[in-house]
Amino acid sequence: MAAGFLGTRRLFRSLIFMPSTSIRKTEYDPERKVLSVWFVASGKRYEFEGVPPETFAAFKAAFAKGRYFNDHIRNHFVSAKLTPSGAA
Repeated sequence: MAAGFLGTRRLFRSLIFMPSTSIRKTEYDPERKVLSVWFVASGKRYEFEGVPPETFAAFKAAFAKGRYFNDHIRNHFVSAKLTPSGAA
């Protein structure tokens, strides 16, 4: 597992490549409850803190990922834009 925002800790993470026109992929750390989202248009990555596993599961299962993200994640959790190196 590569070092990055998770450091060298080995954790179960869920990396999902999204069938979405706006979201390229997501990664979820259930231990820290951190959801990382990469966007298609900008290529930018944001981390959302305090995302419950149930919210991430519903996000993965949602038919319209972008709509679910806008309605249930964006502006509902503290977020930070990460630089390409992974630092905030």
